[in-house]
Amino acid sequence: MFTVPLALHAHYVFVVIALAALLMASNRVRYDMIAISVVLALMLGDILSVSEAMAGFGNPVVVLIAALLVVGEMLDRTGVARFVGDWIGRHSRSSANKLLLMLMLASALLSAVMSSTAVVAIFIPIVLRIAKQTGHSASQLLLPMSYAALVSGMLTLIATPPNLVVSEALNTAGYAPLRFFTFTAPGLIVLAGLIGYMLLWGRHWLPDNRVAAERSPQRSIQALWHEYQVDHQLTYLRISETSPLQGKTIGQSGLYNRYGIRILDLSQQTRGWRKLKAGVSPDIVLHSGDILHVAMHPEDSDRVEQTLGLAPFHPSQMETQYRSWEFGAVSVLIHPDSKLIGKSVRDARFRDHYDLDVYGVRRKREPLADYQNTPLQASDSLLVTGTWTKIARLKQQKHDFVLLETPSEADDIVPAYKRMPVALVIIALLVLSSVFNWMPLIAAVMLAVIAGVVTRCLSAADAYRAIHWQSLVLLAGMLPLAEALQQTGGTDMIVGSLISLAADASPHTLLVMLFFITALLTNILSNTASAVLMAPIAISIADQLSVSPYPMAMTVIFAASAAFLTPVASPIITLIVEPGKYRFIDFIKLGLPMLGWVFVCCYYLVPWFFPW
Repeated sequence: MFTVPLALHAHYVFVVIALAALLMASNRVRYDMIAISVVLALMLGDILSVSEAMAGFGNPVVVLIAALLVVGEMLDRTGVARFVGDWIGRHSRSSANKLLLMLMLASALLSAVMSSTAVVAIFIPIVLRIAKQTGHSASQLLLPMSYAALVSGMLTLIATPPNLVVSEALNTAGYAPLRFFTFTAPGLIVLAGLIGYMLLWGRHWLPDNRVAAERSPQRSIQALWHEYQVDHQLTYLRISETSPLQGKTIGQSGLYNRYGIRILDLSQQTRGWRKLKAGVSPDIVLHSGDILHVAMHPEDSDRVEQTLGLAPFHPSQMETQYRSWEFGAVSVLIHPDSKLIGKSVRDARFRDHYDLDVYGVRRKREPLADYQNTPLQASDSLLVTGTWTKIARLKQQKHDFVLLETPSEADDIVPAYKRMPVALVIIALLVLSSVFNWMPLIAAVMLAVIAGVVTRCLSAADAYRAIHWQSLVLLAGMLPLAEALQQTGGTDMIVGSLISLAADASPHTLLVMLFFITALLTNILSNTASAVLMAPIAISIADQLSVSPYPMAMTVIFAASAAFLTPVASPIITLIVEPGKYRFIDFIKLGLPMLGWVFVCCYYLVPWFFPW
């Protein structure tokens, strides 16, 4: 291991920071590899001990982000993200500007009353869902959303840790601490400027990082249905109060044997709730008001309605959505070694053995007319329908079947949608805990993760898969830089040299200097670290000038939330690097005008709202 002379330690750290920034800007090296290189450089240069250099990997912020990503996955798997995304998509489908506006407002307002990092982690799956539905690139939505969450730090006292740091510094110096809405008014002006900037100019500079070579779009179940020339149509029927089917089981009803009607699934009223039953069995008792999802010949609709008292029914969008998450179809090939070869679908008792229905067979790309009774051959393809769970089991029968095609609906399955109310309760408790400070945020989030796994909103394996390890390694590897600058005196060198340039300057000049020093440290280290370093200095400067400390304190707060320029300045930004596939230059290009706007607001508004 080489040893850097003690007098050059600070300069060595500056070189490490500069090289890391250049590598990030080049976009030729993965960010997580750069972060690991930074850890090695600090360790091998004898700047930090091994435990200090590796401390970032055990930092509570890293653990917090990992847990929040799991919470976001819980919202995705239970359908909460889907419904929020659908709602925003429906109300902004006609306008890209309206979509950006709704996302930024929702992100900023939520972040004002709870952890901004938590809001961004929760919104990532929602934004990815919206991008998929609307055809927008996720990279054109994630950055404005995260910038809005950053600006929320200028709205309320609890929005971001630096605000609490500055308030405590004022209290320690003998001044009144900040109140919840002390700086909300100027913060709203900054937020309005961000939204206007993004809608008018910024959105044109947002990168489009969609993968160019996307696979060909999957076909829908309806397209497969048409390809196999199925002579049945899918429809919904409601059992009327006069229907002779009331009180009979599905087996006794004769719907299939007499009328050729196959029940795919049904929903029944149970204790005031309509419960969907996918994968029906013959012993289910039918009642008036039951909704049957069936496959039947179109010409039989009038006869069925008159004879059996089954009236057409039009389900709500939500009911249709639930069914698509339960019921599906796939196309499979008969394996050359399959035990079904030589047997017909009827002889093989396919439904009895697999609890799935076959609605068509193709041989040499041509549909078979009497597919139920024709002996199967190797490479015949079958259109199989049923619950997604049973279809997944069929895929495991690799000696009998080969998966040929999965429809597009399979990508939209929400596997734990029945646990959505539980997930909403968990999130509500997490938000309340954050707002009222019932416990440390990291404890609340980890309890939410445990609750999500215990209540089966997601499995432990799902939780581990949800973690973006690249983002965590990036953050953990860059965190020790703050400690290195402090230990080597690098921070004091930056602050001292710049402050000395304005020794006899006016308060406004010192405000400008204070803003850019804090913003520089924020984008190199972190917003919390810069607030810890600069809050006492700001108050000390005000005391030396015999002016109110609040304009200086507000300057630190605003500059600490202006972490727009680098992907490592704040966890809020780090989280979106991987899903948005952003480059270093994207943050510089989009962030510089925002930094300028925050400075203008700080220079003119802070002294007006908080007089000297």
